[in-house]
Amino acid sequence: MTEEKALVPIEVIQRQIIIIRGEKVMLDRDLAELYGVETKQLKRAVRRNMDRFPPDFMFELTKAEYDALRYQFGALKRGEHSKYLPIVFTEQGVAMLSSALNR
Repeated sequence: MTEEKALVPIEVIQRQIIIIRGEKVMLDRDLAELYGVETKQLKRAVRRNMDRFPPDFMFELTKAEYDALRYQFGALKRGEHSKYLPIVFTEQGVAMLSSALNR
């Protein structure tokens, strides 16, 4: 018998979509949680497949963008997250990430 993965309610995903640089994106840590992997595992998969992730699929936040997010949401508290700047993924990047993680 195969184990079925529970579907994530659309409302949960919609709450995790943010707008940065005029793009609707999702944070690497939120996507890692949705895919059931550690953020570092997600980033490793992306690095192994960089040719599949052009700049319009994903980009790294600047320090100023990251600080603004931490201030705006309060959920990104100092010391609770990676010392590296987050990577965000556009809709196309999320679709490509799914295939990169399943390799």
